[in-house]
Amino acid sequence: MKKAIFVFLIMILAGCASSSNQKKYSDFDYSFARSGGLSPIYENLLIKGNKAHYSFEGHGKNIKKDFTITNEDLKNIENTLTQNKFTRIQEDYRKLYDNISVEINVKRGSNAGSKTDASLIMEKNKDQWEKIVNTFQQVIDSKVNLES
Repeated sequence: MKKAIFVFLIMILAGCASSSNQKKYSDFDYSFARSGGLSPIYENLLIKGNKAHYSFEGHGKNIKKDFTITNEDLKNIENTLTQNKFTRIQEDYRKLYDNISVEINVKRGSNAGSKTDASLIMEKNKDQWEKIVNTFQQVIDSKVNLES
């Protein structure tokens, strides 16, 4: 009986730890994800308020880092999304395989929406898309040491 209670308690504790970890991955204002390729990579930047979580897995690396993002960085992201008309960027619908793709999700403000280049971005919107992607990449480059 004691073993059953012990196993039950372990399952409850494991479930609680798992759900708090899941919240980190579902409760965000901005999300930048890069994944795929012949030698797959998985990269995520999640931003909620001034807190950010970054993870990278692939090419023999496994990096996880939590950090604070400045109000200036947040303003820069929002301005870039607005200036490049994030919500009006059109995705192409041709299928691509073994391609590293980027997905950006915005859950707050006037730029709320989701876009991905998994099937490419329409030619007329490529420059806008690259500027937005570069803004998120700059945050990653300035806050995360990718040499780990």
